[in-house]
Amino acid sequence: MMSFGGIPGHRKSVVFPHKNFHGCFENLYYNGVDIIDLSKKRKPQTLVVGNVSYSCSHLQIVPVTFLSSSSYLALPGASGEDKVSVAFQFRTWNRAGLLLTSQLKHGSGALVLVLNDGKLKLSLSQPGHPSRDITAGAGLSDGQWHSVSLSLKGSHLSVMVDGEAASVAHSLRGRIDSGDTYYLGGCPDSVSGSGCGGPLGGFQGCLRLISVGDKAVDPITVQQGALGSFRDLQIDTCGLTDRCLPSYCEHGGECSQSWDTFSCDCAHTGYLGATCHSPLYEQSCEAHKHRGDSSGLYYIDSDGSGPLEPALVYCNMTDTTGTSVQHNGSHLARVKSSDGESPHPVAFKYTASMDQLQAIIDRADHCQQELAFYCKKSRLSARHDGTPVSWWVGRTNETHTYWGGSLPDAQKCACGLQGNCLDSQYYCNCDADRNECKAIGLNHLKWLIVSTCKIVSFKCFHLYLEETSDTIVLSHKEHLPVIQVVMRDTGRPHSEAAYALGPLLCWGDNSFWNSASFNTETSYLHFPTFRGEFSADVSFFFKTTAPSGVFVENLGITDFIRLELHAPSEVTFSFDVGNGRCEVTVRSPTPFNDNQWHHVRAERNVKEASLQVDQLPSETQAAPADGHARLQLNSQLFVGGTATRQRGFLGCIRSLRLNGLALDLEERATMTPGVEPGCPGHCSSYGHLCRNGGRCRERHRGIACDCTFSAYDGPFCENEISAYFGSGSSVIYNFQEHHNHTFGKNASSLAALFHEDLTLTGEMATLSFRTTGAPSLLLYVSSFYEEYLSVILAPNGSLQIRYKLDRNQAPDVFNFGFKNLADGQFHQVKIHREAAMVSVEVNQNARRQVILSSGTEFNAVKSLMLGTVLEPPGADPDTLRAGARGFTGCLSAVRFGPAAPLKAALRPGGPAPVTVRGHVAAAARCAEGAGPGAPAREATRPLAGGAGGSGPTDGGQPLVTADGRDSAVIGGNRAVNDPGPGVVVTVGRIQKASVGIRAVVPGVIAVVIFILLCITAIAIRIYQQRWLYHKNESNIPKHGDNAETALRSELNLQSTVSESQKEYFF
Repeated sequence: MMSFGGIPGHRKSVVFPHKNFHGCFENLYYNGVDIIDLSKKRKPQTLVVGNVSYSCSHLQIVPVTFLSSSSYLALPGASGEDKVSVAFQFRTWNRAGLLLTSQLKHGSGALVLVLNDGKLKLSLSQPGHPSRDITAGAGLSDGQWHSVSLSLKGSHLSVMVDGEAASVAHSLRGRIDSGDTYYLGGCPDSVSGSGCGGPLGGFQGCLRLISVGDKAVDPITVQQGALGSFRDLQIDTCGLTDRCLPSYCEHGGECSQSWDTFSCDCAHTGYLGATCHSPLYEQSCEAHKHRGDSSGLYYIDSDGSGPLEPALVYCNMTDTTGTSVQHNGSHLARVKSSDGESPHPVAFKYTASMDQLQAIIDRADHCQQELAFYCKKSRLSARHDGTPVSWWVGRTNETHTYWGGSLPDAQKCACGLQGNCLDSQYYCNCDADRNECKAIGLNHLKWLIVSTCKIVSFKCFHLYLEETSDTIVLSHKEHLPVIQVVMRDTGRPHSEAAYALGPLLCWGDNSFWNSASFNTETSYLHFPTFRGEFSADVSFFFKTTAPSGVFVENLGITDFIRLELHAPSEVTFSFDVGNGRCEVTVRSPTPFNDNQWHHVRAERNVKEASLQVDQLPSETQAAPADGHARLQLNSQLFVGGTATRQRGFLGCIRSLRLNGLALDLEERATMTPGVEPGCPGHCSSYGHLCRNGGRCRERHRGIACDCTFSAYDGPFCENEISAYFGSGSSVIYNFQEHHNHTFGKNASSLAALFHEDLTLTGEMATLSFRTTGAPSLLLYVSSFYEEYLSVILAPNGSLQIRYKLDRNQAPDVFNFGFKNLADGQFHQVKIHREAAMVSVEVNQNARRQVILSSGTEFNAVKSLMLGTVLEPPGADPDTLRAGARGFTGCLSAVRFGPAAPLKAALRPGGPAPVTVRGHVAAAARCAEGAGPGAPAREATRPLAGGAGGSGPTDGGQPLVTADGRDSAVIGGNRAVNDPGPGVVVTVGRIQKASVGIRAVVPGVIAVVIFILLCITAIAIRIYQQRWLYHKNESNIPKHGDNAETALRSELNLQSTVSESQKEYFF
């Protein structure tokens, strides 16, 4: 049913936000049928409700448009009357303006009606009395017609807005006489006071149905000069323009307008700019990484200014940047039929839409999703007749029956392709249809202990040990992500299955490094015409040594758009949309042709044009009011040159995007003479991201930071390597072994470093620490000739540095008068020696310089020691005392020249030239929890072995996260479902699974015996550590410092945590 003029209720209450139409319809047709004619003839297909007549009385309504803030309409009043009565209708987009003012007769006051913040305010001022104000209405600047009537008679003042009264009774004083003239919309220049010349300015909008003193005003009479006067009016039409229809605000921006312009509110849209066109977020995790951002949750906008909204993802800033998108089905899901019916499949809902996921996948170099299966008498691939019984559904709603590394449509698991399934008759382990649990696709199984014969509701008596099984990794990008998994072979007795799906994981960004090198001025790449009629943005990176050149150009008949390097220090954005040439230029204090990458982003919309280069201030130029807005282009888009083959660009352009769409420069360059795909030399622009001594290494797509000679690790060598030292512990780094292993293989120019015959004329040493113990030995470097460098904390906590560069002389002792550094806070020390000049920097700001007297050469460096050093030969008494006390606390970022002893101990990559004694445990960061009383938050990993053991003695990699959740069942942290009361499930990083019950019993007995032996050994070890700790404490003077007490408690707790980890990580 279709209705006109109202909605029929059918004798029921119908809630509708608007009243029925009151007025006249003419020429009402629907699909060519005359609706009015049908209703007049009372045709059966029509229904007429209410009072409807078939004639229209045309009321002559003449609107008046106030074109500017200086417009006004002056009308005569009924002079001498003891009342004021004015009515009219108005519409406007402006939130403020003067609507009416009149000076009352005989000095009895003034009447002013204004629109302020979308509300009407009527003010009556009388001599000797405070002004009386009435406020009425709200949201009246919405472009709709609103009726206003005001009346002043005797002692009463009333205002009506859209039929609703506001404050109708005000006590007035004295007689009120109507004024001679009423000014509507503004005032002549010769009139002042009574609202004229105020800060609000004149009214811009339309008035109609004006009446003064109960007499209607005919605007035509005013136009003919027979009534009143006016200025800058348009009579007999309402020239109000709706600038928000259509709205040029993009991405959900809210449009608001005034008489001559509009604006967009971009709050909560994820976009910026005059029309909410510019993306607020980076395009990918790769872009975040090369801004120097660390791993974490980020919004990314894969299509930039395109229609897709930003998506929340996890960025893993490793050597190859990873993007992880989660879904709502991360936990292990059990599949069990009930009453013989097949279980209902569950759809996975991701934190991003399918369009967003497709954009992320398309941009990635590689994507995958891990899928884990448990099965007991539940088959995956096919029944005996070949019909699939399990499958998964991809993003295009296509069903897939291949698993893991097998090819699409192969209907095989990876073990079927590799020929190593448990039963060679089948192509998947689950298809063996055994009455026992099998785990398929569980990556990196270390161990899995299941007590009371139960694992997540699976009644299987198993201890899973390392064994070959299927690895289910789905990596065909065009099929991902998985949106549904179906397992239907669970209806038989004792059949059950479960599965868990990991997040979507993608690596790389194939557009961020997509580049082309332009080798001649006449070479260019061409693409289809750029379509950006009302909004156009162009962004890219460039690097060059040329003084000028055109980056991008697209032409129309008269319109054009162009971006160019106009001069070595100037980038220019120019275009024409029919209003004449517009040009925006960014100038830099340093040249752009420095062979480093520079980022350019230009945008043109109906309101303005803007240009930004790197982090320089953006330049903006407003569009002409009511000018042409559509950019009409018809030629090809030229990149790196022009249609005339003049002023071509020499250099590299990469990551070119037009309105969020990435152009494949490399593909086009492979078939274009004078242009080569790719562009080398990224370290000159991004090498600064490699910090703390890391070295930038060139890659075809981007850079990598080599942290070999840094005391830090991570993608940008920013992650400090920290360790907690227990009482009596030490790390000894032998430079001679370092030389034999490293430099003997690499034949580096540093091959002679730290050799017995080497003479060091200078070195750089850095370390960071947190402790409350004093005296303490922070660093000790020895030589074969009893020369040494020692860095200690004196008994009062002050920093002392001792250089002995001549075995026949006493050491140079420098006591730097810094505050007590054994205060439980985090401190950094940097020592730089050049010959006899030693510079010391503490906490990056306190600097001292001293001159050595014992010598200028450090001969035959032997070893570097951290922690306890027992009777080093030739050392002075204070160093001996500090060495015997050792160090208790946290050390990090220790480096002496290219040697990083903590990295060698905690990140072994080969035969390590390091010896660990006592309790030394890896810590997250020394700087965390540095305040007094801070809890022991750092997750530690014990390295300590027996005294004298060479190399790190690892108690085993942690297999569970700190909260007991599985660390990587399917590519991410996944909680294990509660297996029920009395059940203990300890899950490590899962690798491979599944043995039959026949092979389990001997293994269980062996493991139980092994566990008992380990527990006994650990108990003995804990007792020894506590005895040694109390022995050392008895020889240390007690201090009343609260910070020291807090840190001791923290270290003890850390030690306990580490020892507890030994109980589990065997």
